[in-house]
Amino acid sequence: MSVRIRTRRTAAVLLGTALLAAAATACGPTDSSVATAPKSSAAAPAATGGEASAPAAAPESGGAGAPAVAKVGDTIALTGLEKKDTADVTLVKVVDPAESSNEYLQPAEGKRYVSVQFRIKATGSAAYTDTPATGAKLIDAQGQSFTSTFAETKAGPEFPGSVNIAPGDSSLGFVTFEIPADAKPDKVQYALNSGFAEQSGQWKLA
Repeated sequence: MSVRIRTRRTAAVLLGTALLAAAATACGPTDSSVATAPKSSAAAPAATGGEASAPAAAPESGGAGAPAVAKVGDTIALTGLEKKDTADVTLVKVVDPAESSNEYLQPAEGKRYVSVQFRIKATGSAAYTDTPATGAKLIDAQGQSFTSTFAETKAGPEFPGSVNIAPGDSSLGFVTFEIPADAKPDKVQYALNSGFAEQSGQWKLA
């Protein structure tokens, strides 16, 4: 059953990716940007492995006049390929390491799972459709970028292959990454439209 679910999720992600790739090509190139300033600071705690958690703090800055830097618990307002594609994305929680919920599906030797929970709130005039697993990236302290893996962990429910969010509603779920055991997660990024949007949000991890 688990294999069938992963197969359906994979097919849904691949189909969504192909359609959005075609849309991105049709729209033509645009200027890319990385949004790092939080829209608001959330009060939710940030779990960083097992049961460990810490209260959300005020946005961090590099000194007087420096822009605020989004962290775990913060929300970033993002735009997609079309004007109607807008969403507030919150990095809710990071669980590191994350334990697999499937005894037959474990990280490769010398690697570990890191599960990241996002909340995506549709803020546009129409329903927003996305495949969150392909829109998220994890970056380590050396600048290496990791894409998601189709793992299910005890951190909590993963996003399904795709989500369809009505205006004003939100969707909550985890995205899991498989990274080297000695890697130190440093940043998390998220871009709308399955990662094809030119703008991406970035959160700095403690």
